[in-house]
Amino acid sequence: MGKKIKLATLLLSLSLLTLFAFNNPSERFFEIAKNLDIFATLFKEVNTFYVDEVNPNHLMETGIEAMLASLDPYTNYIPEDDIEDFRTMTTGQYGGIGALVGQRNGRNLVLMPYKGFSAYSSGLQIGDEILKIDGIDLKDKPSTNVSKLLKGQANTDLTLSIKRFGQEKPMDFSLKRENITIGNVPYSGLVNEEVGYIKLTDFTSGASKEVKEALVKLKSQGAKKIILDLRDNPGGLLNEAVNISNLFVSKGSEIVSTKGKMVDWNKSYKALNSPVDTEIPIAVLTSSRSASASEIVAGVIQDYDRGVLVGQKTFGKGLVQATRPLTYNSQLKVTTAKYYTPSGRCIQAIDYSHRNDDGSVGKVPDSLKVAFKTTNGRVVYDGGGVDPDFTVDKGLLAPIAVSLIQNGLIFDFANMYKFQNSTIKAARQFRLSDQEYAKFVSWLSDKDYDYTTKVEKTIDDLIANAKNEKYYEDISAQIQSLKTRVAHNKETDLQKFKKEIKEILESEIVTRYYLQEGMIEASFDHDLDVQEALRVLKSKEQYNKVLSRN
Repeated sequence: MGKKIKLATLLLSLSLLTLFAFNNPSERFFEIAKNLDIFATLFKEVNTFYVDEVNPNHLMETGIEAMLASLDPYTNYIPEDDIEDFRTMTTGQYGGIGALVGQRNGRNLVLMPYKGFSAYSSGLQIGDEILKIDGIDLKDKPSTNVSKLLKGQANTDLTLSIKRFGQEKPMDFSLKRENITIGNVPYSGLVNEEVGYIKLTDFTSGASKEVKEALVKLKSQGAKKIILDLRDNPGGLLNEAVNISNLFVSKGSEIVSTKGKMVDWNKSYKALNSPVDTEIPIAVLTSSRSASASEIVAGVIQDYDRGVLVGQKTFGKGLVQATRPLTYNSQLKVTTAKYYTPSGRCIQAIDYSHRNDDGSVGKVPDSLKVAFKTTNGRVVYDGGGVDPDFTVDKGLLAPIAVSLIQNGLIFDFANMYKFQNSTIKAARQFRLSDQEYAKFVSWLSDKDYDYTTKVEKTIDDLIANAKNEKYYEDISAQIQSLKTRVAHNKETDLQKFKKEIKEILESEIVTRYYLQEGMIEASFDHDLDVQEALRVLKSKEQYNKVLSRN
């Protein structure tokens, strides 16, 4: 009955929110009441007469999720059981051991212990397999169960049974849960003598303070230019996006405005504080998964011609969500408004339900775009994401590299390397020698990592279509010849894509010694976005020309 009441309350709440937006409230109220009655009657009849037993909880949640899915991907029902995970996502805080844990080939592994927390201080390492938590065997348990077992009230004890590479017997670790606050800036530092780099991964509470501290510190270390990395940042709190933008633009500048159906959601957010620096050259890195608050910051930097954007078109999420309390400690996260950057554009993707495999918006027809102008008169467009000033085409990983990653072989080799080598050079100086790469190739000789290239799949599809349409006999010789010529060979591919695979290996190995900070530092020299940003920032003439172009 609780779920039934919950759905009725949810539907009634939504109906009351929308009731006053229509010219004929009485007619609208009748339609809502009628459909609620139909739904309740249908629910009762299905539970009574359906041939098999029906789980009312599952049926009701399916109904709720299907109803909300017809609106947009960001309006979601949050049941009581998921409230803690939602709070962690929005605040960055939880009670746990301070480690990222996930599954690789059915094994529950420590993927990253965070400095300053229990997992790190107790000696847990990347690659440690968690066998038991407080005596509970984790075999065949999904990662969600493992995560719940690790989390709990602060200052409570737990014991982990760990299997570590090179150790014959399991090892027991005693840890204490802590209040964990996930940082928004996992790394900041100098890329070279005059360019500072700030990696921003989230917009949870305190993000603007962390960015400000990083910016001030980098300037004190001699940074004269800044790279702000927003790649793959999914966004978060609107006020943090406003405050981060405020670091680089003058007090009083409009940062973002929101417009919704209800007048209360029509707001304009301005920079309320004195900025840190309105002159320092900035390159903002974006990707197809830079969304929401990330796009506000990127849009502000672009609209005020405050810096250049480098990378790929952003995700295209120009919607604002608010949480509304429901009965039984559940919540509704509902889209209440669209947001607009200072130039007046909304970067919401026109069709937010269909995207490319990588999450990108794809090509939006010119006829559906509206042009806007930046402070200096540059033309920018709405219609789905923020377009970078310098687009970097990074291409796709080689199929063999993807297979090695997906099968956990890069991960496992890095564990073995760490066991065999107590130290390595600094993160940016570490390079895998040709002899060590040859050892990796030899190690792979008895490993299973088969893969199919896109060209091979295309040929297989061609054969299937040719057979269906009865053309195969006519062209079989040519197809078989082509198939033979493009057939991949593991040994050949390991040498053909050696540079790419070595870079991935080096990055994975570096994390074993220098954790997240080392992984970021190790990427600088072969990160195409960072290298393009450095190129643009190096040329003052080109930088200024782009920002002043009409």
